[in-house]
Amino acid sequence: MKNLIVTVNGVAYNVTVEEGTGAAAASAPVAAAPAAAPAAPAAPAGAAGSVTVTAPMPGNILDVKVKAGDSVKAGDTLLILEAMKMENEISAPQDGTVASVNVRKGDVVNSGDLLCTMN
Repeated sequence: MKNLIVTVNGVAYNVTVEEGTGAAAASAPVAAAPAAAPAAPAAPAGAAGSVTVTAPMPGNILDVKVKAGDSVKAGDTLLILEAMKMENEISAPQDGTVASVNVRKGDVVNSGDLLCTMN
């Protein structure tokens, strides 16, 4: 089994994929993935910053648009990540308040690194 982070419309989902061989095994993860994806974004209740925003790919932080305590709406730009010479806007996955910002302008991040948390 592999744990992967899949980003759909700016929302990161933790997905577990089971490896297999043959046509029957190859089709099973495809059918299971959509059912598992919606349940993954929220972290355990009570955690500081109950929603985490992670880097969808490795790159450089070009700009941080928010700070802790800022109120944001779903889709608002949190920061700009440069990857493969393209600027990628990392968006808020939901309405809420920024609990922490874990990167600064100029930081280099890897795929899956924590960028910020939200309540």
